[in-house]
Amino acid sequence: MIPKTVSRGLLLTPLLAALAGCNTVVMNPSGDIAKQQAHLIIVSVVLMLLIIVPVLILVVWFARKYRASNTEAEYLPDWDHSTKLELVIWGAPLLIIIVLGLVTWIYTHKLDPYRPLDRLAEGRPIPATAKPLVVQAVAMDWKWLFIYPEQGIATVNELVVPVDVPVRFKISATSVMNAFYVPELAGMIYAMPGMETALNAVQNKPVQSVGISSNYSGAGYSDMKFGYRGVPQADFDAWVQQVKSTGTAKLDRTNYLVLEKPSIKDPVRHYGGVDDDLYYRILNRCVADGAVCMDKMMMDDARKAREMAMNRMPQHAAATRLAQANNGEVCTTPDESVKKK
Repeated sequence: MIPKTVSRGLLLTPLLAALAGCNTVVMNPSGDIAKQQAHLIIVSVVLMLLIIVPVLILVVWFARKYRASNTEAEYLPDWDHSTKLELVIWGAPLLIIIVLGLVTWIYTHKLDPYRPLDRLAEGRPIPATAKPLVVQAVAMDWKWLFIYPEQGIATVNELVVPVDVPVRFKISATSVMNAFYVPELAGMIYAMPGMETALNAVQNKPVQSVGISSNYSGAGYSDMKFGYRGVPQADFDAWVQQVKSTGTAKLDRTNYLVLEKPSIKDPVRHYGGVDDDLYYRILNRCVADGAVCMDKMMMDDARKAREMAMNRMPQHAAATRLAQANNGEVCTTPDESVKKK
């Protein structure tokens, strides 16, 4: 007769076997930023286990030692305090929290997505001549648009980057908040309409994977995925030329407004050309004809506020002089004043 505990464990064996075959890309990525983030996760877990594991062991030990049937256990009904035990209970977690906070603070600044990269990988500084590749990523309903401004191309649901080249992503959205996430490359970065977030990252070896939207944004969210590839520089240059030669019509404002309409499970699309100011108009929500760009609207509002303030200044200055006169203070020069009489 197999004990119930053993039989239950046997039922979990197929599940454990399936989990063993999972590709844990988050803990084994191929990009340097993602690797450092995975290292931070491991360090944090180990530090927390320094408390969790001893506590779990002590729970079992205390339960066994002081069970009702163990008459040999020491019985101290009047015990109420132990300085040594208090020091361990409070001191050990405090030290771990201090170390964990210090490590997290260091990595938070070191892995700031807005911070330019200072290395390609461990022990490999960025060459002085290296120029980052700029990619403008736009989260749409429900697909991803990637604009390569320096190459003059755009793609839908496909992201290709060269290996060992710093990549600077400029990220925005068209209607609702999304989140740009490529587990092989780096952590999740939010994409918000009318705002621009950034991510600096680097791919260290050729890879073929997927990127996702990791923030719920509506009915097509679960299918909002895109192909991701890291390729050698020569292959990237060849891919750019292929997109230019085989891509569809230029992604101008008219074609963008068609593309912007909500759709689900969009196929990969290539555009051999793109308007120079398209991302600027997407960011400032003025792609459609007649729409006022947000930055210009804010500049006009700021100008009007300054003009209103300037118009009120003479009246304010006269009121100030009158109040000073009533109090016996009259300014004769910028540095001197007549004291109260």
